[in-house]
Amino acid sequence: MNYYIVDAFTSQLFKGNQAGVCPLDEWLPDELMQSIASENNMSETAFFVKQEGYYDLRWFTPESEIDLCGHATLASAFILYDLFDEAAPSIEFHTMSGVLTVERAGDLLEMDFPTRRPEPMPILPQMSQAIGAPVLEAYLSRDMLLILENEQQVKQLEPDMDLVATFPDCLGVIVSAPGESVDFVSRFFAPGAGIAEDPVTGSSHCTLIPYWSERLGKNELIAQQLSKRGGTLYCKYCNDRVKIAGKATLYLTGTLHI
Repeated sequence: MNYYIVDAFTSQLFKGNQAGVCPLDEWLPDELMQSIASENNMSETAFFVKQEGYYDLRWFTPESEIDLCGHATLASAFILYDLFDEAAPSIEFHTMSGVLTVERAGDLLEMDFPTRRPEPMPILPQMSQAIGAPVLEAYLSRDMLLILENEQQVKQLEPDMDLVATFPDCLGVIVSAPGESVDFVSRFFAPGAGIAEDPVTGSSHCTLIPYWSERLGKNELIAQQLSKRGGTLYCKYCNDRVKIAGKATLYLTGTLHI
């Protein structure tokens, strides 16, 4: 079985977020796909199956299947455009989060994703304790969003992962602040899903984009995720949808002996 590793949201190898991509002729048993994702031990591994005019797409962390993943969607589209379906004007994926499309936008790949507007929630003492910085605002969608004062605080965070893993009712914790050279910055922690820190998280921007669009009064934004690998995302707010664009580069082509 063919297998690819793509660095997403970057044009440089060893930057951005690694995703495993497994094109399939038909679905494997769920247990086998989970075992492959666990063995690869990247934040997400994507599996897709070609249908008539679209692709079914699923994503697995090392611990579980998830409902939405941006960087592995970008990586899957990159493989399809570059190796399989280069002439397609757009690529349509059917997923747990509905229909997602990806199309070329100059030298970027632009994804059309659902908005996940964050709802305000009380600031609890354990939030600041867990991430190690004062929390100014707190919100909840699929993920918990914690707002800090400035970029340097986000960059210097050393969270207590055991405490972060106890946060209820969320897949992961997004920490964000205004950017110095971009519109906003963030980091993403999901130890409960087997991901201590995700290098670049497309799906978290379904929540970040509506928040920062409203706060900054603009619909087109540039974002950076401040992990060690780092990545840049070009964002558009379109009310009930968001568009998230980035670059990608192929790191590895291999074979799984399954």
